[in-house]
Amino acid sequence: MIFVTPEYNFSIPGGLKNAIDWVSRLPNQPFAGKPIALQSASPGPLGGGRVQYDLRRAMVFLDAFVLNKPEIFIGSCASKIDEKTGDIKDETTRNFIKQQLVAFATFIARLAPKG
Repeated sequence: MIFVTPEYNFSIPGGLKNAIDWVSRLPNQPFAGKPIALQSASPGPLGGGRVQYDLRRAMVFLDAFVLNKPEIFIGSCASKIDEKTGDIKDETTRNFIKQQLVAFATFIARLAPKG
């Protein structure tokens, strides 16, 4: 699972936090043992670092496996995302995301059951 989220009030947006909380109450906790990647964006310079910190803490409690690196923090996102199409127009940002996706595929393969 890949979480792509903005940062709201220095933390996880309420709707996302509520969804994680409700899903985590299901029998056979669905996040346990699952690979997770995080991406965040913010109009500020930190790019959502605090939301990722809080999501990591929640995923640790839920026994998920979070990819550590590379991390994706898109700071000053308004200048990097086309407001009409939603496409990322900044080549450096697109390359960081591609690197993370390659690393995430490797991470998933490493976590997959053998045999």
